[in-house]
Amino acid sequence: MLKGENVLLRPVEIKDVDSLYHWENDPENWLVSNTITPFSKFFLEQYVVGAQNDIYADRQLRLIIEDHEGRTCGAIDLFDFDPHHRRAGIGILIEAESRGKGLGTEALQLVIDYAANTLNLHQLHCTIDHDNERSLSLFKKMGFELSGNRKHWTWRPDGWMDEHFLQLILKKD
Repeated sequence: MLKGENVLLRPVEIKDVDSLYHWENDPENWLVSNTITPFSKFFLEQYVVGAQNDIYADRQLRLIIEDHEGRTCGAIDLFDFDPHHRRAGIGILIEAESRGKGLGTEALQLVIDYAANTLNLHQLHCTIDHDNERSLSLFKKMGFELSGNRKHWTWRPDGWMDEHFLQLILKKD
C-alpha cells in the first residue's frame, strides 16, 4: 500500500466491485475512459479475482484511493506499462463528492514517486480531452508537459473533441 497524509492507495479488492460497477457504468466517465459498453458485476468480479496485482504480469496496476477516514473516493491506474522503454500511462478518477480536497493531487504524487523510485520508470504519460480543465490543471501542476495534440480525436454527441498528450520525464538518464 502507498500511504500519504490524507490518502491510502491500495489494491482493488472484491469489496470494491460496487464502486467499480458505478464508475465503469457511468456515461459521464465514458467520456474520458474510451468506454462505450457497460460492464456487468460478474465481469468486474472476475477482473478483481483474476488480477495478479503485479504490474509486470498484468501490464497495468489499478489502485483504490481511500481518504483518511477509509472512504473509497476514486482510483488511479498505471496502464500500457512498458518495462523495456520504462514508461507507463497514468489515469485518475475522483468521485464528484471527493473532488477539490487535494486527494487527487496527493494520490498522483504517491504514484509518481512509486513509478520513479520503485518501478524505476523514465516517464509517465496521459491523454486528456481539451475541455477537461480540471484534469489538465492537475497534471500540469504535477509537472506534466503538453507534448502533442490529436485533432478531432474523440467523438461525442456534441461533435469532435481534440485530445492533449502530456508527459512527465521522471529520470534524465
